Amino acid sequence: MSFLSLLFAFLLEQVRPLASGHSLEKAFHAWADWLKNNLDAGDRRHAWTAWWVAVGVPCMVVVAVHWWLMLGMGWVFAMLWNLAVLYATLGFRRFSHHFTGIRDALATGDDVAARELLREWQGEADVSMTRTEIIRHVIEHSALAAHRHVFGVVAWFSLLAAVGLGPVGALMFRLSALLFQAWGEPSKAVDDGPHTSEALASVSASAWSRVDWLPSRLTGLSFAVVGNFEDAVDAWRQQADQFQQPNDGVVLAATSGAINVRLGGAVLAPDEPPELAGISDMVPPTAGREPEFAHLRSMVGLVWRAVVMWMFLLALLTLARMVG
Repeated sequence: MSFLSLLFAFLLEQVRPLASGHSLEKAFHAWADWLKNNLDAGDRRHAWTAWWVAVGVPCMVVVAVHWWLMLGMGWVFAMLWNLAVLYATLGFRRFSHHFTGIRDALATGDDVAARELLREWQGEADVSMTRTEIIRHVIEHSALAAHRHVFGVVAWFSLLAAVGLGPVGALMFRLSALLFQAWGEPSKAVDDGPHTSEALASVSASAWSRVDWLPSRLTGLSFAVVGNFEDAVDAWRQQADQFQQPNDGVVLAATSGAINVRLGGAVLAPDEPPELAGISDMVPPTAGREPEFAHLRSMVGLVWRAVVMWMFLLALLTLARMVG
């Protein structure tokens, strides 16, 4: 059932993808804002309460519906529920069109358009950014987007579905990522609500780090298996801890070794503002070749081979359970 749900969710998401910031995400952001406004008292105890309520209530609803459908209406209806939750949480096409647009602009030599598209995607497009730097940023963002929208979702879905919890793993992972985006940085007070306290930002970052610990390593291992295994593992061991976010570092280091591309950048100059830094501009570069246009094709192949490997393994596990 889990394999079929995931397969149909992938196919549906390819045919009719949900837009980034769709209505369900907006509803969750409104829910998170309400909890922040009412529970963020500036201490870690209240911060953890806000995080558990924000993630736990939707997850309990999803599990309850799954069990009700499974016990009362049969596995077909439970599979459809799995499909619906996976469709809402998977996001392969939510970032692929950004990648495609930038790649097409670079293919025609229009670096200005590529830089503007990168700015629209991630807000990183310094006018002095070279073609090589654009390609590096695109590869880094694509690797992390594939992890956060695809492989991390699949990892937690597969693990918790195997113990009878249905699609709750996929939802937990995505909600944790969304909360990290919404609460992960302390903010100044604004007109429409109070600021995010340091305690809430710290708790959301800590929770996301814990939730993402295992999926990030499974993603890194997947990239190593379908890419250059020896170089990916060596980059993982030697350079993953140099990135600001250790879990992101695992994914980026494995990507670097798997397709032999240099990621990361020199430390910012003393007079350069930190807000101009990207994912890895403040860490030493990894080993590998300078980013080239051909690496974009390698990145696409790496992601798709990893998807096929995951689906093949899940199909084997499903077949083994049916035979057993």
